Amino acid sequence: MKITVVGATGMVGTVVLKVLKEQNIPLTDLIPVASQKSIGKEVIFNNTPYKIVGMQDAINAKPDIAIFSAGGDTSLEWAPKFVEVGTTVIDNSSAWRMEPSKKLIVPEINAHLLTKTDKIIANPNCSTIQLVLALAPLHKEYEMKRVVISTYQSVSGTGLKAVQQLENEIAGVKGEMAYPYPIHKNALPHCDVFEENGYTKEELKLAREPQKILDDRTFSVSATAVRIPTAGGHSEAVNVEFRNDFELNKVRQLLHETPGITVQDNPDTNTYPMPVYANDKDDVFVGRIRRDMTQPNTLNLWIVSDNLRKGAATNAVQIVKYLIDNDLV
Repeated sequence: MKITVVGATGMVGTVVLKVLKEQNIPLTDLIPVASQKSIGKEVIFNNTPYKIVGMQDAINAKPDIAIFSAGGDTSLEWAPKFVEVGTTVIDNSSAWRMEPSKKLIVPEINAHLLTKTDKIIANPNCSTIQLVLALAPLHKEYEMKRVVISTYQSVSGTGLKAVQQLENEIAGVKGEMAYPYPIHKNALPHCDVFEENGYTKEELKLAREPQKILDDRTFSVSATAVRIPTAGGHSEAVNVEFRNDFELNKVRQLLHETPGITVQDNPDTNTYPMPVYANDKDDVFVGRIRRDMTQPNTLNLWIVSDNLRKGAATNAVQIVKYLIDNDLV
């Protein structure tokens, strides 16, 4: 089992390597790929050094699986070239997510759809993954009609440059800016680029991807995505209108029984999800579970997850594990 990690030195790629080790993925050879300036350097995996190679050298090695975490343009150009040599690609970018012929996978929800013919598999947006993991069991039980979501996303979702901007601003150091404004002591209602309709790409991903993952377009999602000065972990305030009524205790039970979900919901003890608790964990944390008092059949939730793990690396590695366990590569 040969596995290539494209973008091995980036924020997500580094976590991919960590999760591959934690999940005991039975690889016999690791082929790390990074930018031109990193070729020849080494990454350490399982106490073994591996030399970073260029894209073409990785293709020539004919890996069984390639995990891409290097941006949409890179994925569009290179993923098909890996497929030509028989590699199955799991892509973390937005390049293939809404392509009708490509599957958008959250393993706990729809991995059963995967077959040997799926050679490019899309990993959803980080904010989408934690949202749909929490909403999927509730949708099955009560049928969602409309979802309104506001996100509170960490700078790590933008990348190393944004993390450095926050650290510089905290230290009072002038440096390169990832955002058009300071992020320290601030909140930017601006994740990704703005489209003509006034929404950002991040907000449109949150509107469209859940429908594809759940294979259901009978519900709608309206999103506002906000960047906040936390180093890691995305939080979401979610308001869900269902077609059928619910009991709060049953909602908590459904979430508690869902693999990958941890319920943290006790106002009496100030127990609720926070990014600091989700850090370096794979679960999605759900709390502040309460009925919307302004209209029927409507629920409020607070959802938090480590965006570099379940929001990216862990979800991708779970796909790898499913493919191997079910002899699909």
